[in-house]
Amino acid sequence: MFLLKPGIKPCGIFNFKHLILILLTILGISVAVKNTKINKKEDIKKIIRNLTIIVWILEILKIIFVFSIGEAQNLNRVVPLYYCSLLLYTGILSSIGKGAIERTANVFLATGGILAGVVFILYPSTSLPEYPMFHFISLQSFFFHATMVYLGIIINKFKYIELEFKDFKYYAILILLICIAAYIVNSIYGSNLMFISQDFPGTPISIIYHYTGKLFTPIMVIVQMTLPFLIVYGILQLKKYATNNRKFI
Repeated sequence: MFLLKPGIKPCGIFNFKHLILILLTILGISVAVKNTKINKKEDIKKIIRNLTIIVWILEILKIIFVFSIGEAQNLNRVVPLYYCSLLLYTGILSSIGKGAIERTANVFLATGGILAGVVFILYPSTSLPEYPMFHFISLQSFFFHATMVYLGIIINKFKYIELEFKDFKYYAILILLICIAAYIVNSIYGSNLMFISQDFPGTPISIIYHYTGKLFTPIMVIVQMTLPFLIVYGILQLKKYATNNRKFI
């Protein structure tokens, strides 16, 4: 069961097994955050670096699995060029980058990364509908996205960066560049990287696809360039406002 081909005994979503995975993931993140001890900023950089190495190893094993079941020709399965895949690249840039490059990576991890992780855990459309609950792909995907949430939480909790609205430009440029790269690959190979070129049936993306027509691609790009950052930044500002007001009550 751990290495079954897709479509054999899939777990499915919004059922008891999915709920179990959600609860276990929340518990794992909570325990990890609670037991994270930070004495200096370098400690967070080390955590990011170590987890980046782990998720890269698991991603490579995932690609090897896809090759082993004869689906290497499906770029949607073997090329890590999706919104959530940015953890792989921003993790590296955060670990070894400097200046604007490091800032861009950390801004993504603190905003888009945490939101994408939460959304996937609640709606794991690329794993549980095709694989069993305890399949390698299912467990790898939940660990991957739990890592996104965990890193986003500790970056904000321990103020690894002081997020500002002007950081929006770093976030937006990063997403735009990735979308351009994905669109070029999609145009050549007929893939749907970043989910910007084709319908993705059975997901909310399908609604956008059917209502936007030829505007689907630019709208999907703009949505990914804006909403994740603005949502997380807005939540952080509301939390900050509530905390400051509480001091005067």
